[in-house]
Amino acid sequence: MYDTFFEFLKDKKSICIIQAENPDGDSLGSALSLDYLLKDYQVSLYCPVEIPKYLRYFDDWSRVTQEFDFDADGYIIVDTAAEVLLSKLLDDPAIKNRLISMPVFVLDHHETEDDLTFSHQGLIQTLPACCDLIYKVAIEQGLLSKEPLAESDTDFGTEKKAAEYLYYGILSDTLGLTSPTTTADTFSVVSDLVKRGLEVAVLDEHRREFSKKTPRILDYKADLIKRLEYFLDGKLVTVHIPWDDITEYSDQYNPNVLILEELRMVEGVEIAVAIKTYPDGKLTGKIRTTGNFAYADKVAEYFGGGGHPYAAGFRTYDISYEDTVHELINAVTSIAEVESSD
Repeated sequence: MYDTFFEFLKDKKSICIIQAENPDGDSLGSALSLDYLLKDYQVSLYCPVEIPKYLRYFDDWSRVTQEFDFDADGYIIVDTAAEVLLSKLLDDPAIKNRLISMPVFVLDHHETEDDLTFSHQGLIQTLPACCDLIYKVAIEQGLLSKEPLAESDTDFGTEKKAAEYLYYGILSDTLGLTSPTTTADTFSVVSDLVKRGLEVAVLDEHRREFSKKTPRILDYKADLIKRLEYFLDGKLVTVHIPWDDITEYSDQYNPNVLILEELRMVEGVEIAVAIKTYPDGKLTGKIRTTGNFAYADKVAEYFGGGGHPYAAGFRTYDISYEDTVHELINAVTSIAEVESSD
């Protein structure tokens, strides 16, 4: 089923793995796990933005650089097939020409349509996480041993590290194995990763240490809560994160991560949207939904974005926060009407 990936790797010595400009736990886990799984290749890891601090519980996060590898024999894009999320790369003529002229492979798990305009191969399968897809590819193509290795085996440490990053990625995109996208197969994958040396309790403690908030960040969270705006009888909640906030706080803690999951727990809320505004006219929206409104991807598509039913995002230019909220209300209302009539 995954032979196309094996064919892509043939005759290549060096691979550059690319994340989009909105790195998260799944994209970082995908990149770092491939770094270990492709142990017979020279691997470089690229992201057009710096890995945010809240993700630096991944031990090897610093392996990801903002220096594009123009000498690689092939390029693997992980966790997206949406061109809008690669605009930072494609705005650079040298990088764009390299991707146009060289073999490119896409590994993605989103339902959003592949709209990349340059030639590429790909495996796009609707799964809880991109790391889930990478695990399945690795098992079938022999990048992971068919059976867990003994600790005395030379490759045990390498496979254990790959297992850790696959786990972190799956954990991230399933909200700690609790999202409705999580299936029995997801738990089977995690079970196999544990057999490969994964130490869940140790990793969780490590992650929690890096997720601790300073008193300053906690005060900022309180400020964000005071800014919340409710619409549609409390079903839709938005929060505005302006550029000043981004420059002041993002280095310590991503404001989206700080507030979004909390909003899903507010009584009556079915869809929560954190909207960042930038001085160049760019606006980004991160969407989280509950089981009562599992259409985050459809709301994002309204703005040209995409994602999952419960987590999605979009980017726009030259539209104000106020106008975006107005369009959000229209989008949520129309989507709810269509879905309720089906």
